[in-house]
Amino acid sequence: MPFDEEGKSGGRRPARNVLGGPLLICSMAPITGFFRNGCCDTSVEDVGSHTVCVVLTEEFLLFSRRSGNDLSTPMPQFGFAGLVPGDRWCLCAPRWQEALEAGQAPPVVLEASHQGALRHCRLDDLKAHVFRPAE
Repeated sequence: MPFDEEGKSGGRRPARNVLGGPLLICSMAPITGFFRNGCCDTSVEDVGSHTVCVVLTEEFLLFSRRSGNDLSTPMPQFGFAGLVPGDRWCLCAPRWQEALEAGQAPPVVLEASHQGALRHCRLDDLKAHVFRPAE
């Protein structure tokens, strides 16, 4: 059983975002995350590292479809309605990195992106693609 700094058992530590703060919710509609809890949290079972909270764009959805990961086509047999531009989604960090290298990286919500993304992506690259809502 894990123990904290004071020697007390208490389960997992709270998840942290890429900036070192608490991990915020990415999206509940559509529900996202490896655990389908709205957060880009991860574990050893998450081999894809669904850790980057993005705001989807038409360009990225087309890039992803061409790359073999169609996120926009509904798949009702799996309870998946398909994604549209503007949706927030926990994207696999290696896929975000691939999109970056192809010039197609979608905007990132840093506070909702798990620190595990930093194993695949540079913080400076994520910051350069930060989501800025229209005012």
